[in-house]
Amino acid sequence: MAQEDYAQALKLGQKVHREKIANGEFAYLPVLDEILTHVKVVEDMPLGIMEIPLSDVVGTYAEGRTQAFAPNFMPILEYGSEFSTKWSSLYDYQIESGIADPIQVYEYMHKYYVIEGHKRVSVLKYLGASYISADVVRKVPERTDDEENIIYYEYLDFFAKTGINNLHFTKSGSYAKMLSFILDDEEDVLTEDERKDVAFFHAHFEKAYNSLKDSTTKYITDDDAMLFYLSLYPYEDEKDLLEGDIKTKLQAIWSEISNLSADNPVEIRMEEDLAKKSKVRFNPFRSNKASDYKVAFVYDKDPEESAWIYGHELGRLFIEDEMPDNISSDYFVIPSDDEQADGKLAEICKNGYDIIFIVTPNLISSSIKVAAQFPSVYIFNCQLGSTHNTVRSYYARIYEAKLLTGIIAGVLSDNNVVGYVADYPIYGVVAGINAFAIGAKMVNPRIKIKLAWSSMKHVDYEKIFKEEGIDIISAQEMITPEAHDRKFGLYKVEEDGTKTGLAMSAYNWGRFYKKIIEGIEDGLYKSADGKDNKAINYWWGFSAGVIDLICSSRVPDETVRLVQAIRHAKKRNRFHTFVGEIRNQAGEVIVKKGEVLQPEDIMNMDYLVENVEGIIPTIEEIKNSSKRVVELLGVNEGGGQQSL
Repeated sequence: MAQEDYAQALKLGQKVHREKIANGEFAYLPVLDEILTHVKVVEDMPLGIMEIPLSDVVGTYAEGRTQAFAPNFMPILEYGSEFSTKWSSLYDYQIESGIADPIQVYEYMHKYYVIEGHKRVSVLKYLGASYISADVVRKVPERTDDEENIIYYEYLDFFAKTGINNLHFTKSGSYAKMLSFILDDEEDVLTEDERKDVAFFHAHFEKAYNSLKDSTTKYITDDDAMLFYLSLYPYEDEKDLLEGDIKTKLQAIWSEISNLSADNPVEIRMEEDLAKKSKVRFNPFRSNKASDYKVAFVYDKDPEESAWIYGHELGRLFIEDEMPDNISSDYFVIPSDDEQADGKLAEICKNGYDIIFIVTPNLISSSIKVAAQFPSVYIFNCQLGSTHNTVRSYYARIYEAKLLTGIIAGVLSDNNVVGYVADYPIYGVVAGINAFAIGAKMVNPRIKIKLAWSSMKHVDYEKIFKEEGIDIISAQEMITPEAHDRKFGLYKVEEDGTKTGLAMSAYNWGRFYKKIIEGIEDGLYKSADGKDNKAINYWWGFSAGVIDLICSSRVPDETVRLVQAIRHAKKRNRFHTFVGEIRNQAGEVIVKKGEVLQPEDIMNMDYLVENVEGIIPTIEEIKNSSKRVVELLGVNEGGGQQSL
C-alpha cells in the first residue's frame, strides 16, 4: 500500500537527514541556485528530452522545494501532510500505469537539478529505478584550469559524439580514451544501435564489478575500472559478454584494478639488489642442475632492424655466455600491432619458459593478461613509470650518463649552442635532456641546448641544426651492426659534413638480466614484492653497471678525468645529478637550493630546465608511428595510472 511505502520512504529520508545534521552538514537537497552564486555560466543549452540516470539527479534548482526532501530525495515530511498524500497518489499511479511525463531539470557539471517533478524523482528512486525521462537544459560553466572543470569539458566533447550521459571518469583524458575504444574514427558519431551496445556492456560490467568490490577497490568507480578493463580487452570482443564472463576476467586482473586508486602506485628500485634487504647471494636451497631456467626475450622487431632491440639482444647473448649452466634462452619477435600477441605470449609460457623479458611497452596489455593466466612465470616489461603490479618493469638511469656527455659537450662547444635529438617524450627521456643541459652548464654557464624530437611531425632537425651553425649534437645512443651513419651518441659535424664521434652513453643490459635471474634463483623475487601492492619499477644506473660512458680520443684528457671522477662517485652513490637550485624555462625555481630531487620526481619530470630551447610535444604533434608509445608512457599524457 502507498501509505506503508511512504512510511518506509520517510524512514529512509529521516535517517539520512539526521546523519547529515549530526555531522554538521546540509541536511536537505542541494540547491543549484546557491551553487551557481559564484559561477559564471556562459550558456544555457537545451538538450531536449532524454533518459537520464537517477543516480545523477542530486538536487533541486530553487530553494522552495528543498525542505521536503533529504539529500537522498526521500521525503522528510510526516504522513498526513498534503505532500505525503500527493506522494502516495503518485506512487499508486507508478505501480498501476507507470510515470511517463518527463521531469524538467538543469544539468550542471554532469549532475541534474530538478525544476519540476521532484516527487516523481522521489518515488522512482524509492522503487529502485535506474533512469527517468527528463527535459534537460545544460548550464555550461566558463572554462577554467580546475581539474573538475577540465574533465567536464572533456565529457562535453564525449557526449557530443556519443550521446552517452551515464559514464563518470575521474581523470583527465579518460573520455578521449573511452571514445577511442568504442569508435573506429574519432570523426564519427555513435549510432543508436552502437549506443545500445555500450549501454548493454556497461550494465553487465557494473554488475560484475560491484559483485567483486571489496575494501581494496572501494574508492575506484566502476567506470574507471571499466576503462582499465577495456585497455586490456578490446571493446569489440567484449561488448556482448554477460556478467559472469566479465566477472571471471576481472578476478584474474583484480590486483591491477585495486592498484588504480593508489596515490603513488609505483615503487622505484634504484639499487641492484632484487630484494632491498638482501645481504648475501648464498642460498642453500638453490638448485644446481643445468639449465635451471628457460628465459624468453620478446622483441617487436628483429635485432638487425632496431638499435634498441640489438642492445637487448647483446644482453641476451651476455647471459648465455655468463650463465651457461643456469639458463637457456631464445628470442621471439612479436610485432606491436600483432592481433595474435596474447596467444603468442601464452604459447611461450605453455612451452615451459620460466622468465620472460618483453622489451617493448607496446605489449604491456598482452603482458598483463598472460601474467594473470600464468602466475608462476616471471614476466618483465622494459619501460619506466608502469603502474601495473602483475608485471615488473625495468629501465636504465641513462640520465646519469647524459650528465657526463653534457659536460663533454659544454667543454667542446665553440659557439655555446649544442643540439640534442630526443626520440619520444616519455618517462625517463625528459630527465636525460635536463641532465645533459645541467652537465653542459656545469662547465659552460653560457651554454644553450637546442632540443629537437625525432618522433615529432614535420621536423627536419638536421636542417635546423645546420642553419643555426650547431655542430655538436647528442643523438640516439646505439646503432645496428649494419648501420654506417655516425649519427649516434655525442658527435661533431665537421666543416665537410662528416661526423666525428666524441662520446656515447652505453647500455649494459646483460648485467641487468644476469642480476635479475640470480635474484630469482636465490628465491628473492617474492620477498621483493612491492609494499601496499605497488608496482615495482627497477631503475638501475652506474652503481649496478647497467650503464656506462665511452669517450673517444678526441675528448681532452682533463675532461675525461673530470667525467670519470663523477662517474666513479655516481657508482658509489656519492654524486646526485639533480640538486637545487634548478629552474625551468620560465625561470621558476623547481628545485630549491641544496635540495636533492627524489627518484619519483625525476621519473615524472614534465618540464625543461632553463638553458634548454625547445618544447615537450603533445600527442597531437607526434608522428602516427610513434603515438602508441607516447600514449602509454608520455609525460604529457596525464601521468599516474596508465590506461594502456
